[in-house]
Amino acid sequence: MNKYQYKVQGVDYDVEIVNVEGNIAKVNVNGIPFEVELKQPINPTTMPHKPVITPPQPKPSATVETKVEKPAANVHAGGTKITAPLPGTITEIKVKVGDTVKDGDTVVVLEAMKMQNNIEAESNGTVTAILVNKGDTVMEGDALITIE
Repeated sequence: MNKYQYKVQGVDYDVEIVNVEGNIAKVNVNGIPFEVELKQPINPTTMPHKPVITPPQPKPSATVETKVEKPAANVHAGGTKITAPLPGTITEIKVKVGDTVKDGDTVVVLEAMKMQNNIEAESNGTVTAILVNKGDTVMEGDALITIE
């Protein structure tokens, strides 16, 4: 329906208002759906209405079976990328390039909503790249460190 971009305490948020019915708003914040209860309903004449259009679906064939294999998550030619699980600010980097890490070792500390979150290595290996600096603001899914 409507898309907005906000910055709250240095963190960027993409907010999309999907639907408003009475005093309940369905919104997506950085792609995550939420239902928000409003103190009072919004006047429906002030909110533009976007019709929901469903694209035509292909007819399934009984004789054709399609199998799609997903590649391993975060594994690239340059190694495994450790990504931010939520938006926040980098408060500490606990490794440096060349360090050997084990699965479960804390590599970065990310502050989100006034909480410190330990970001851990997802595999054994050697740190080949640090893609962020202390104080950087990151979004969910941003690459932080590469491990080979």
